[in-house]
Amino acid sequence: MDDPRIFDDPLALRIIGAEAEKALRSNPEYFQTDLLRHLRALIAMRSRYAEDGLAEAVSGGVRQYVILGAGLDTFAYRNPYTENLLHVFEVDHPATQEWKREQLKNQGISIPASLTFAPFDFEKETLAQGLIRAGFRVGEPAFFSWLGVAIYLTETAVMETLAFAASSPAGSGIVFEFSVPLSYLNETQRARRKELADRLAAIGEPFLTFFDPSSLERDLRRMGFGHVEHFAPKEANLRYFKDRADGLSVGGSGHLMKARV
Repeated sequence: MDDPRIFDDPLALRIIGAEAEKALRSNPEYFQTDLLRHLRALIAMRSRYAEDGLAEAVSGGVRQYVILGAGLDTFAYRNPYTENLLHVFEVDHPATQEWKREQLKNQGISIPASLTFAPFDFEKETLAQGLIRAGFRVGEPAFFSWLGVAIYLTETAVMETLAFAASSPAGSGIVFEFSVPLSYLNETQRARRKELADRLAAIGEPFLTFFDPSSLERDLRRMGFGHVEHFAPKEANLRYFKDRADGLSVGGSGHLMKARV
């Protein structure tokens, strides 16, 4: 839909299924509203940023990649690394994983040996319990990505998950997305936030948790992360959207943190 691409995912349309792909292709104008252009840009950018961080981690010797709240993420099915070089753990709610596996089967996307599904409910058990059950090696470094999830969880669940990542061996790291309070947004951005929040609340996915970036950085350092990078929308637009002819950009809500042990 956009050129040049921020993030190239050849499986994105296949995994949603032929019917959904046809609906998307037949009505591209629907996705050109102001809200959905910014949302589309954010989703592409955060995946690109996470996988750029993963590439750095792998070059530094990390051999485990944990995708928290994996949803329809397709990295494991286009993983450029050999099984011995990088093992992927997809962590998600059991019902979501069952649905995803059905999508994969229906679309003829094979499940590689380098992938392990780790069914898990963030609000009912610890991440350590879910990952260890799946064969995750807690004594070895790992890279975590956590995109589009934290805003739907309680602050306690978010901080416990971040603390687990911080307890990982040296060389481990995480990229995660979070949202800032309304006070950080201008009037237009607040209106977009409200429109999106209302849509999601209507389907049972209300926004719950917001973070002040400076306070969150301090919390991450106290947990044990030695390096913390706040990747704000301004930095994202400069790195990934500069000089685009179509004006595509991310709005003010989507913030990312990259932290390394």
